[in-house]
Amino acid sequence: MGEIKIIRKEEAKDWYEDDELCRLYREDEDMVFGTSYLGPNEIGAVDPGHENGREVFFCATGKVIVEFSKDKTELSAGDAVIIPKREPHKLINKFNEPTLIVWSLAPPDK
Repeated sequence: MGEIKIIRKEEAKDWYEDDELCRLYREDEDMVFGTSYLGPNEIGAVDPGHENGREVFFCATGKVIVEFSKDKTELSAGDAVIIPKREPHKLINKFNEPTLIVWSLAPPDK
């Protein structure tokens, strides 16, 4: 059995992908876990997709459009989407409120 690990916000790694503020809380051989924040009318960069795993986006607050290679969908707070392997995707907040997406990838890319 593993140990319980608390990761504080200030311990997470932050970076931007266009307007999207990404925060990485955990990355190991089993999974990657983080968040993405977009303010009103902000757009994230295209993520080309992942070779090894599927990614889950959970919309914690606000609304967001998730654009895929051939489709797009709108998520509201409480909605989730599972993104297949190798599917390009991008977050677009065209709304008047901020959006927080919680995401995980399992298994992670090598």
